[in-house]
Amino acid sequence: MVGDEPLTTDLDERYSEPGAAATPWAEAVERLTTAEVFWLSTVLPDGGPHVTPLLSVWLDGAPHFTTGAGERKARNLEASGRVALTTGTDTLGHGLDIVVRGSARRVTDHTTLTAVAKAYLAKYGEEWSFTARDAALHLAEGGAVLAFRIEPETVFGFRKGTYSQTRWRF
Repeated sequence: MVGDEPLTTDLDERYSEPGAAATPWAEAVERLTTAEVFWLSTVLPDGGPHVTPLLSVWLDGAPHFTTGAGERKARNLEASGRVALTTGTDTLGHGLDIVVRGSARRVTDHTTLTAVAKAYLAKYGEEWSFTARDAALHLAEGGAVLAFRIEPETVFGFRKGTYSQTRWRF
């Protein structure tokens, strides 16, 4: 398992304004923890990209998300766990956009599923109240969904306002 803290933090001066500083990892984690909507990119069978919005929770040093077993992203993940998860703002003059690149692995153990369910409830409210059982998460209505954890390999932070690009490697 990857540690919670990056091994390296680098400011890419090619894409940063003079005098810009690297964004602290704690600020990136705060953004990943509080953002409500994310975009997940997976790989289609023909090698093309598949991008879809979803909800995500930050737990134990990594983002977690859910999907139905028959959904396109779940089928893509069966073949390739390589993903990019993004979040940010739709403004140009301020904010912090984040891209997490890594591998998505299915979560099946009851203890972690229970923690993911609690994190969804705390962040998104009763509409996202899951029960952990049978190696999946279950909504009161709507059936079972699969849970995934993304093991971050490289995370990018794109600061706007005073523009900077920070890269964290794990």
